[in-house]
Amino acid sequence: MTRIETVLYTAKVHTVGGREGASRSSDGRLDIKLSPPSTTGLGTNPEQLLAAGWSACFAAAMGLVAKQMKVTLPVDLAIDAEIDLGAAGDHYFLQARLKISLPGLERGTAQAIVDAAHQTCPYSKAVRGNIDVAINLV
Repeated sequence: MTRIETVLYTAKVHTVGGREGASRSSDGRLDIKLSPPSTTGLGTNPEQLLAAGWSACFAAAMGLVAKQMKVTLPVDLAIDAEIDLGAAGDHYFLQARLKISLPGLERGTAQAIVDAAHQTCPYSKAVRGNIDVAINLV
């Protein structure tokens, strides 16, 4: 495992009530109600938060890779992230799919950017070998 040499940022969030509670960041920029998936609750759920965070981070990683390759990413790039919460026996698991759209880029170049971003994105590194992940260029 690689150890961090320099901490760039620390997110601090206080959560109460679990999946039916609330979360608030120390700076107040995040203040959300939580509700379990597949319910009519008013809040979001951890799987949605993971999908949002990972897709945003992945897009940033693609930007860094594209810059290194001297390629301009399309302004309308998009990532559709899907996080599944499932069970096997008495245990819960996650699996994920990232569907990435880079319109206007040559497919080989786009695939090279996606592949390199998956190797550098901190979220991708965090889940690598722990959950089933499919990264698809669409």
